[in-house]
Amino acid sequence: MLDAKNASATAETGTCPVHGPADHPPIKRAKVGILLANLGTPDGTDYWSMRRYLSEFLSDKRVVDYSPWLWQPLLQLVILSKRPFSSGANYRSIWNNEADESPLMTITKAQTAAIKAELTTTYGDNVVVDFCMRYGNPSTKSKVREMVEAGCTRILFFPLYPHYAGATSATANDQFFRALMEEKWQPVARIVPPYFDEPVYIDALAQSVERSYAAADKKPEMLVCSYHGVPERYLREGDPYHCQCQKTTRLLRERLGWEKTQIATTFQSRFGPEEWLKPYTVEEVARLAERGIKNIAVCAPAFSADCIETLEEINEEIRESFEHAGGETFTYIPCLNDDAAHVSALCQVIGANLRGWLD
Repeated sequence: MLDAKNASATAETGTCPVHGPADHPPIKRAKVGILLANLGTPDGTDYWSMRRYLSEFLSDKRVVDYSPWLWQPLLQLVILSKRPFSSGANYRSIWNNEADESPLMTITKAQTAAIKAELTTTYGDNVVVDFCMRYGNPSTKSKVREMVEAGCTRILFFPLYPHYAGATSATANDQFFRALMEEKWQPVARIVPPYFDEPVYIDALAQSVERSYAAADKKPEMLVCSYHGVPERYLREGDPYHCQCQKTTRLLRERLGWEKTQIATTFQSRFGPEEWLKPYTVEEVARLAERGIKNIAVCAPAFSADCIETLEEINEEIRESFEHAGGETFTYIPCLNDDAAHVSALCQVIGANLRGWLD
């Protein structure tokens, strides 16, 4: 717990410790930092902004674990000479032009503001709430530095991924640990574990499905839960992501009171020559249409905020695959974003992980 006596003895701007000499450097009142972390976003849709972002992302060995001797020449000389153009075009189709930023950035800012408001109501000015990105800006390193400078002697790091995967949660944690390595006086740190089966998260998901079904002109015959894919090999190597995704779908179905035939688990965003987790969303929605299931809804439970993979891939590419195969009504259910039930669920998860620090 924070020392209340020391907290009251030191001002916000920092004062000399009670028993310290007069020339002791000022020390700020101890606070707890809550640092939210998401995947990342390019700074712009131009070639060089996209190239910097994609180079950082695709050079991460948690994301692509091939030998750098083979992968880096291919990445730098071939892939990054072409892909920034196509990726830039995809981002432009969803870009928030008014704010000149990606939807992921806009939504993460809104989530952070809502979470900060709720946590400040609960804990007062004992907490500092902010966000960082694993790739791009604001960087994890810069935000850890800001929190330390603000007097955070404890930091709760929260990767905004409901499910654990080496390519998401683990690499976010890696970057956080790297940032801590550069601090002379390291804050005490905790990591929020995956929350894929938390009842408050499942309930928030279920509420979003229920609202979308109630508003639909044609009630969907099937709900497709599309999760971001990873190579199938990762499952064999011990990554729990596949199992956690399957459990989320099951718990969502049970919360909705549905039959197994009303919901499916699929995986999207394949990259490279390997086999990835199956079934692939883009192929499965086409099969559903060919089987005569003409009205479907698609949600993305693995994403805490809408991004390129949901707004462009699901709502454009995967929709097109369904409609091309004869599908009629495609309902995309947005991510939970800054929905009140989602913010409340995240704050409850945070609160549980602050126990012993702030109660």
